[in-house]
Amino acid sequence: MKDILLSRRQLLGAASGLAGALLLPGVKVSFANMPTEKRFIFYILRGAMDGLSAIPAYGDKNYVTNRNGLALPQSAYTPLDGFFATHRNLAAFADMFKAGDAAAIHAVCTPYRDRSHFDAQNVLESGGVQPNRIHDGWLNRTLALYGTKKDGFALAVGQSVPLALQGAMPVSTWAPSAQGLPDSQMLLAFDKLYQHDMLFHTAFVEAVDIHGIAKTAMGGNTGLPEGSRDYSVDGVKLDPQKFSGGDDIKLVPNKATMGLTMRAVGKIMAAADGPRIATIEQAGWDTHSEQGTDHGMFAIHIDSLNAAFAGLKESLGEQWKNTVILAATEFGRTVAQNGTGGTDHGTASCAFLLGGAVNGGKIYGEWPGLDKTQQLDGRDLRPTTDLRAIGKTVLKDHLGLPLTDINRDIFAGSDDIHPYEGLIRGV
Repeated sequence: MKDILLSRRQLLGAASGLAGALLLPGVKVSFANMPTEKRFIFYILRGAMDGLSAIPAYGDKNYVTNRNGLALPQSAYTPLDGFFATHRNLAAFADMFKAGDAAAIHAVCTPYRDRSHFDAQNVLESGGVQPNRIHDGWLNRTLALYGTKKDGFALAVGQSVPLALQGAMPVSTWAPSAQGLPDSQMLLAFDKLYQHDMLFHTAFVEAVDIHGIAKTAMGGNTGLPEGSRDYSVDGVKLDPQKFSGGDDIKLVPNKATMGLTMRAVGKIMAAADGPRIATIEQAGWDTHSEQGTDHGMFAIHIDSLNAAFAGLKESLGEQWKNTVILAATEFGRTVAQNGTGGTDHGTASCAFLLGGAVNGGKIYGEWPGLDKTQQLDGRDLRPTTDLRAIGKTVLKDHLGLPLTDINRDIFAGSDDIHPYEGLIRGV
């Protein structure tokens, strides 16, 4: 199977120009075909997203005091109910929430309780309890439960497959390139050269077809939008030198580019013979300094995430009703800010659930409170919901897999973690 994956990746490198600059540095997407009409997208927020800034608990009496300078001003959030709000840059998510197509789960975390990004991401993607004990991903094991290795395994938008989709089942990646496909004469030459090599030729045709779908969705081009990137929020231009690392801001995805890319991803997912499971990775949530509130690095990232959500909904079209998107991070951040205007590694965060199959318009989860005595170790939002419960709910109630198989093969040793009832429509 490694030879098949390698040849497809080589193909994709030739056909899609992956040697060129990626459309969105730090953002990767990978796909896997499924024998079902249901779609599931696992959106990995790498770097530990501050859930208290994304979904602020403005109704908690300790919110302003214990956030210690990071509480969002009233002008910077949109109330969802009498207690929770969204960051104002999550406007598309807020609209979906009000329409009943989006929800949030607060105070959520994996079983991991230390603060290493690498170990926490390993647990998040492997579906295990401790890091580096399981060597494949929970979504790849999900593919195995369907008992098929049919072609259309996964097409790639990055150079690698995340751990969540690594394993025995075939998976690849797709990534837009600034160069796009080679010209038609070169494609015809490739087609003629490999017409008798059925393995390569089939992969070649699939790659070109997927690229064609994406190109159409992106308005006929897969390159960068015209003009330079504008790193600003609400017209306030940001100085890269203001942030630690200086050039790090160049890796922040521009929201317009993010929306364009995710519209292509959604179009690919919406195709009748397209992928049924996808992973998307967005990096940059490790806001140790200059995190900001209504402006700053967090505001930029959440703006881009919002554009991704909007782009996916728009391009999924009729398939939106069959879709669930779970966006989650490896752990949260401290309640109070540190000495450099940022937050340090914490424990619980929030997760987002979107899609027409989601029973939305609600904030799920037990709120632990922000009083110092209610915080974990006197510093972190205390977790009250195990993220595996959300994963189990999606697999059981959305993808239709038996709970006994999920407990045995996907999240082994988690029989005491029960699916979260009521998250999926019609169940």
